[in-house]
Amino acid sequence: MNPLTVWGTLSRAERDAAYNNSAHVADSPVLNAAREVASSVFRTTNPLHLDLRYGKRERNTWDLFPQPNPDAPCIVFIHGGYWQRNSKEQFSNLIAGPYARGWSAGLMGYTLAPDASLTEIVAEIRASLDWLAAHGPAHGIDGPVVLSGWSAGGHLTAMCLDHPLVRAGLAISGVFELGPVRDTYLNDKLRLTEAEIATLSPMRLPPVNKPLAFAYGTAELPPLQSDSRDLHAIRAAAHRPGALIPVPGANHFTIVHELRDADGILTRHLPLLLPDR
Repeated sequence: MNPLTVWGTLSRAERDAAYNNSAHVADSPVLNAAREVASSVFRTTNPLHLDLRYGKRERNTWDLFPQPNPDAPCIVFIHGGYWQRNSKEQFSNLIAGPYARGWSAGLMGYTLAPDASLTEIVAEIRASLDWLAAHGPAHGIDGPVVLSGWSAGGHLTAMCLDHPLVRAGLAISGVFELGPVRDTYLNDKLRLTEAEIATLSPMRLPPVNKPLAFAYGTAELPPLQSDSRDLHAIRAAAHRPGALIPVPGANHFTIVHELRDADGILTRHLPLLLPDR
């Protein structure tokens, strides 16, 4: 049973468990550590365009990985961590699949809660995209941009799909309705306001008319599955483009392997988001 269907009857511990991906996946520390090691190697191997500043706050920097052809399509990846953990440096290898297939790539950092509100985090992502539009060509990135992200990054992908630089989006295991999040341990740092829940929940906003694909693992927690299915259904009803991609057997931490790998399901789906290329 999806716990969101009986949300009002659950204890705080049950509500916390509904969103606790780390507790749900026993080997998540091992998976995270392997990703971080591989990301460090990827950055060391591609060191020419790292930590490029787009704003004044400490985490307001870009890592860019351009292809020799500046007109190559570019995937921009937003890291996850429920808006309050992790950094771009820990996720660099997740764009290795598209990079191996000739895509440029970029990852931006952003201030984490509670040092920034969710309103401020969304504004930072938009500011980072403004910077990339203005300065990307100087760093060899001038092709169409597909915005992507995992977990909290999936939410931020949906929130910033309307940015003029973005041609399409790929939201991986995102959270698209913030109402239940307010009732969990995640809100201890997020401190969501009623206005933020209303204006920063993608399920409550008019669907943007750009391609937006949704991916989730069939072994993920129910809210992480249902949010993707529900927002996809809302967009489909409004005739907005974008596939729903359930990844069989994937959990919240293994689904990103489908982007990391050159033959991964999500890597292979990216070109379908740019049908005119």
